[in-house]
Amino acid sequence: MGMKRQTSRTLVALLTAGSVCLSPIAPLLEAQTAAPTTKPAAKAGASTATTQTPDVDGGWPRDYVTANGGALRIFQPQIASWDGQRKILAYAAISFIPKGASKQTMGTVKLEGDTSVAVDERLVNFTDLKVTESNFPNVPNDLVKEIVGEIVKLVPQNALVMGLDRVLARLDKSTIIPKNNTDVKAEPPPIFYSTTPAVLVNIDSDPIWSPIMGNDLKFAVNTNWDLFQHSQTNAYFLRYNESWLTASDLNGPWKPAGKLPDSFKNLPEDANWKEVKESLPGKSLKDSAVPKVFVSTKPAELILLTGAPSYVTVGNTQLLWVNNTESDVFRLGRTGPVYFLISGRWFSASDFTGPWTFATLSLPPEFKQMPLSHDRSRILASVPGTDQAAEAVLLAQIPQIATVNKKQIKAPEVAYDGGKPEFQQIEKTNLQRAANTDKDIIKVGDLYYMCFQGVWFMGKSPTGPWEATGSGPGEIYTIPASSPSHNVTYVTVQEDHDDTAVYVAAAAYTGMMIAWGCVVWGGGYYYPPYVGYGGFYPMYRPYYPSYGYHASYNPWTGAYSRGVSAYGPYGGAGVGASYNPRTGTYARGAAAYGPYGSRAAASAYNPRTGAVGTTRQGSNVYGSWGSTAVARGDQWAQTSRVTNNRTGNTTRVTQGSGGGTAVSRNTPGPGGGTVARTGNGDVYAGRDGNVYQKEAGGGWSEMNGGNRPDTSTAGQLNRDSAARAEGAQRTKDYSSSTRSGGSSSSYKPSSSGGGRTASRGGGGGRRR
Repeated sequence: MGMKRQTSRTLVALLTAGSVCLSPIAPLLEAQTAAPTTKPAAKAGASTATTQTPDVDGGWPRDYVTANGGALRIFQPQIASWDGQRKILAYAAISFIPKGASKQTMGTVKLEGDTSVAVDERLVNFTDLKVTESNFPNVPNDLVKEIVGEIVKLVPQNALVMGLDRVLARLDKSTIIPKNNTDVKAEPPPIFYSTTPAVLVNIDSDPIWSPIMGNDLKFAVNTNWDLFQHSQTNAYFLRYNESWLTASDLNGPWKPAGKLPDSFKNLPEDANWKEVKESLPGKSLKDSAVPKVFVSTKPAELILLTGAPSYVTVGNTQLLWVNNTESDVFRLGRTGPVYFLISGRWFSASDFTGPWTFATLSLPPEFKQMPLSHDRSRILASVPGTDQAAEAVLLAQIPQIATVNKKQIKAPEVAYDGGKPEFQQIEKTNLQRAANTDKDIIKVGDLYYMCFQGVWFMGKSPTGPWEATGSGPGEIYTIPASSPSHNVTYVTVQEDHDDTAVYVAAAAYTGMMIAWGCVVWGGGYYYPPYVGYGGFYPMYRPYYPSYGYHASYNPWTGAYSRGVSAYGPYGGAGVGASYNPRTGTYARGAAAYGPYGSRAAASAYNPRTGAVGTTRQGSNVYGSWGSTAVARGDQWAQTSRVTNNRTGNTTRVTQGSGGGTAVSRNTPGPGGGTVARTGNGDVYAGRDGNVYQKEAGGGWSEMNGGNRPDTSTAGQLNRDSAARAEGAQRTKDYSSSTRSGGSSSSYKPSSSGGGRTASRGGGGGRRR
């Protein structure tokens, strides 16, 4: 078995898409003469300015001007299936007005094609689109050929982009089959509980104390906290916001530190100690204000409540939400079992103090009954059998693809702590892994393979020189989950050519695992850190644990976000300081890593922690590579849209085949003009080949003859209509959130029947 693990062929997406039209569903010719909408008089003192946020995909329906001057309108495709998130089958209603004609021709087409997905942008690109069936009742064959021919000319060249949420809303969730990873573990971490202010000091194994040049203080390098030991007194000091605590034992009791040793005044004058020095001499702290300090040498979690548990009923069930904590905690009745969700896994206990057991597979059915309008409905993505869990699995199964120029790409520099490489045997294999470097380097016989940011390199020595490779030993893919190098098994080469190779990185490479029908964070293994000595500073290399981050899934971004302030001052989560083997020093201020985000500088980007310095929780593995060497498979999503400055609306401006052009709301001629939009265009393609319009009372009528659909077709139309409304709302919510710049961490799944609530941090009224 070679490094070319079998996957689907890559999709080279086109960069632009068909123009949007915000006009109503009335015949296109009538749009030219539509009267401007009369606005009601504004109230005194009220602003008359309004801002309409464009949908992320530009909206539907889409209008085109054909090469012969005809007007072609494509209504939003109705998704029938999406095989492996690569092959899509859809039906669409079509309206066509030949040049010079005064009457529109209506019909339906069956569309089949490939897709490329940009998860971060929540867009799906239809490529290599084919019209495999068409039905235009009472239309001459030559005109049908002309209509189909124009669709084929216009759409494939420019591609067709649709909001991911529109596709997901119509997808039959029962067809989404989780590719469960049986190696994922479910043992609960240590879980602490407090109803008063508390902090959790996670220490990565036993404390590793590093000396500070010219000072009798030592600091713990393997924690996210400012934790010091005073050599002369053996006292411990912990920074708590702008105050200090002290204890004679790490496990406490902790009390206000009072006057700090003078050694704190002599800390080095560099950025590493900026936050510490700003908190000196420290604000006084009353004994009553001292938080509980939980110290753990294993990745642990904390349930922190503000007072006694506050219970709120979830819908019409016996399930109670504990609403005075940032954690996802629920209880079945006031005396029943407690359920705690962390890192995508559910644990339960008879009471908040434990002991805790794995509970994902034994959740009471009340969890599935949580309304989508609930403040914590995001947890549905972690409840097996829900549509939200299926969608999360689908997103996690979408691979990230990039075409790598093997001649242009440059391998990173490799440095080893202590200068000399140290390799450790990987259990159950004949392979070895480099332990004292931040790079994933595997020794296979006399060769060395390095996986860096989703690209494989090969060298004849552990220090290179390195060359991008499109092939390699299959034994690499036998590395077990118990090894910290297991994540590299999710980076494969799909195609290999002389100068280029197509790479595929699964979500598991970044820490997203699929288990029990849900998406979880990490494999559940604890990998002890590498610790070396030999210089002034101890050398410490951590691995990213599954727990200790307060990691929670965000359905909006399809990724896990990091923890809260009770887990540490640097980014809210972390495993320790960053060691630089070239300088022999620690970069403390750039070392607090968490899932999909860190406090590190941009140069410290790591695909396992996501894009640095961004509010977006998800990030493409290949996003940090230069575009000249690495062409990302979702690059089209960032370049396909342009903004129409005259209206503030996002439109797609393209050139069609044979000189045909796409139509925007400002384009004169058939389909253009300044007109008002009517919802989402209630025109649908029936599977029977007829075009139907939804009536005001909720019924259906055929547009070519006024006939009613049969029961089967009516059911299909109702499902498509509900999905279109849900997809439109979800797309609008997402578009509003990105437009406003609000944080996406408070996403609440959309519901066509759910209420709207404002999110913390903005969002323009989007659901939390």
